Amino acid sequence: MLLPPFRAADPITTTKEITMGTSTNAMLVYGYDLGSDDEWKLEGAGKYGEYDWEAHDWHNEDEGFAESAEVKLLAAHGFTETDWQVDGFYQRQREAKAAMGVEVVTHCSGEYPMYVLAAKEIVAHRGDAKVLDLDALNREAVEGGYDEKLRAALTALGLTPKQDRARWLLCSYWG
Repeated sequence: MLLPPFRAADPITTTKEITMGTSTNAMLVYGYDLGSDDEWKLEGAGKYGEYDWEAHDWHNEDEGFAESAEVKLLAAHGFTETDWQVDGFYQRQREAKAAMGVEVVTHCSGEYPMYVLAAKEIVAHRGDAKVLDLDALNREAVEGGYDEKLRAALTALGLTPKQDRARWLLCSYWG
């Protein structure tokens, strides 16, 4: 949505279009870069990044990768409910997500999503700055068992990333 031109209050007049609803975020995540629908970064992907999802009964092209993976990971942690109208559904779902300790993080943009399987995500929104203690983040990854949680999730999904091990990844999101 475009707003009418903005005019500065000072004697020098400027015109500026403002687009509402667009955010640009920096994201620091600990995990695996899995790629995107255009180029999967998974073992078994073709020369151009194409991937045959037929071997993965959990993948639902209509739902998309992130949603399908989340349903599979929740089921691996015992949460198989689908009726969101049942009392306590969202509370039980939040508890199952917390127990998983991982999530599929979308980066790049809403129109062209790319995916990271992550055990930790830190977001700096446009205009925001965050001070990071990298030593403390590395300790948290070890003490929090991030590598083990990520490996368990990859096993549940039946995926092997091309990335050799979990790492801190700096990503962006525009949307």
